[in-house]
Amino acid sequence: MKIPKIIPNRLSRLFQRRPLYVAGLLLALFGLCFLQASAGEEPTRKVIVKTAPSYPELARRMHLAGKVKVEVVIAANGTVKSATLAGGNPVFEKSAIEAVKQWKFESGQADTKTVIVLEFAEQ
Repeated sequence: MKIPKIIPNRLSRLFQRRPLYVAGLLLALFGLCFLQASAGEEPTRKVIVKTAPSYPELARRMHLAGKVKVEVVIAANGTVKSATLAGGNPVFEKSAIEAVKQWKFESGQADTKTVIVLEFAEQ
């Protein structure tokens, strides 16, 4: 049984008929990949004041431990504008967000968005 080679034939015809279209399409795909990779590499600012999160009572009773990711928007003056849970056990959410909102960062020229990972060990 012979498998037809339809897809390679169509691609070769596309390259022959519209080389600028294909080049533009490839360039756009490369650009999207590059932008997506650089979006996660935001500059981080140094933490000046760090408050440790309290261990929640429910987590203590359930013997829970784990890591929590908190997405933080830092104002130009170094205070935390907003903090939201980005991953991890929701039992630790309130404690993690309350602690991170008290953190102070070094000043910058504009608002910065970053992700902070907090670890909760069983107590």
